[in-house]
Amino acid sequence: MPAKPVKKVSRQRSIQQAQKPLVPMVNPLSNKRATLVYLENSETITYDDVLNPNVQVLKGNIRFRHDNALMYCDSAYFFEKNNSMNAYGNVRLVQGDTLFVYGDVLYYDGNTKLARLRHNVRMVNRKTTLVTDSLNYDRMANLAYYYTGGQISDPLNVLNSVWGEYSPSTNDAVFRNKVKLKNKNFVLSADTLKYNTKSSIANIVGPTHILYNEETNIYSNRGWYNTATERSMLLNRSRVVHKDGKTLVADTIFYDKKQNYGEGFKKVVMTDSVQKSTLYGEYCYYSDKTKNGLATDSALLVDWSSKDTMSVHADTLFTSKDSIYNVVKGYYHVRFFRNDVQGLADSIAYSSRDSIMNLHGEPVLWAENNQLSGDFIQAFTKNKKINKVFIQQQAVAIQHEDSVYYNQLSGKEIIAYVDSGQLKKVNVNGNAETIYYPRDDKDSTLVGMNKTQSSFVVMYLKNKKIDKVVLTSSSTGTMDPLLGLNTSDIYLKNFFWIEDQRPKKVKDLFSIFPKTKRFKPATDKKSASGKPK
Repeated sequence: MPAKPVKKVSRQRSIQQAQKPLVPMVNPLSNKRATLVYLENSETITYDDVLNPNVQVLKGNIRFRHDNALMYCDSAYFFEKNNSMNAYGNVRLVQGDTLFVYGDVLYYDGNTKLARLRHNVRMVNRKTTLVTDSLNYDRMANLAYYYTGGQISDPLNVLNSVWGEYSPSTNDAVFRNKVKLKNKNFVLSADTLKYNTKSSIANIVGPTHILYNEETNIYSNRGWYNTATERSMLLNRSRVVHKDGKTLVADTIFYDKKQNYGEGFKKVVMTDSVQKSTLYGEYCYYSDKTKNGLATDSALLVDWSSKDTMSVHADTLFTSKDSIYNVVKGYYHVRFFRNDVQGLADSIAYSSRDSIMNLHGEPVLWAENNQLSGDFIQAFTKNKKINKVFIQQQAVAIQHEDSVYYNQLSGKEIIAYVDSGQLKKVNVNGNAETIYYPRDDKDSTLVGMNKTQSSFVVMYLKNKKIDKVVLTSSSTGTMDPLLGLNTSDIYLKNFFWIEDQRPKKVKDLFSIFPKTKRFKPATDKKSASGKPK
């Protein structure tokens, strides 16, 4: 038998039919919550009950309605029984007055409210545009997602990825695989990223790299970055690296790129590869605008610019820099360590302008077996080495001679000269007092105790031992044998020895000792038999 000819419907009849809801022959709704898809307009409608009994072929100015969504196209197959349709040519889906979706092809299931758009797909939601070649839009969940590559753009950023998901209602987007966010100031690369097109906040949920104007690199795997304000909170040992050599690492970093300001919390490490220094602390901040930095709570500054590394600890450390020179200040419980010199004070200040270290608050310096102390100490450096120490008020220089005896100098001020880490000469000015123990030239045994008083004293040292002492002509002094000396005889009145507080390694810098009055020996009549207690 010949095939039954296709039944043709006139244009007039099709329009009249399109103006009425098409009632399906049987209930097509497998989902009890599903609603019917209605054909509201078409220039022509044709169907073939034999070849395609469940298909209506539509052409010209087609419009469907499903709940609050309208769908337009040039031609379509309407599967009325199944509550679905395929649309072709100039496809447009309009939902409310804010969401518009365009494409070449649309496959729509009214039962599941799933719209599958193919080729030249574009979704516009207010100021956000999604472009891809294949898009699935779940109207029930109000989620759109692509899986063959796509792009989402808003007024600030353009985001590309292989897979993406976007919610028009919440403005949340998720990107996976080869994610790249482009901003006029920076480029963000990641494997996974969450982003809100309304707040412009990118949530970092995997390994992420941000390159800002080819000058700042940010590495993080957890946190958020506000692309509008350029402020970020970075977690999990994130890292901020500047082109000028500064690096900030911490458990948590707050970073404001516009203000060039960074804060670090917990196990913070701030490194300057140009100045060759590292600042540690449980809390640190640095401003690139003011060139000021701060570290507190286990604060430690390590200067590794020379062969001998200098480590400085204080309750709070400040760093600053003008166009050329660096300044470091430390307050409370200051302690520092270098192989050739160690010390403590209440506060410290150092400027590379004059290369002078200023120590305040009962400072003490140690170098080899020498202890230097006073009310105020200035240490002058040259080529990263201390070459002169100036001590003012209550100035005392002590050298540990053996297990019992100490060479001692005191006066209003002391100037000590250092060469290659060794004390070479000491000048004592004003009310100079000395106690020192000369040695026999032959067997180097102690020959007695020399005690002097003078207005001025110069002591020369050689091979870490006293070589000679020069006094003014008005000096007074005695030379006593060691046997029978009382404890009160072998110490100057302002003698004290605190070797137990001397840092022997970097870890010792964090030790805290109670502040007590400096030791003054008792004036008993016992023979000298040991160190002062």
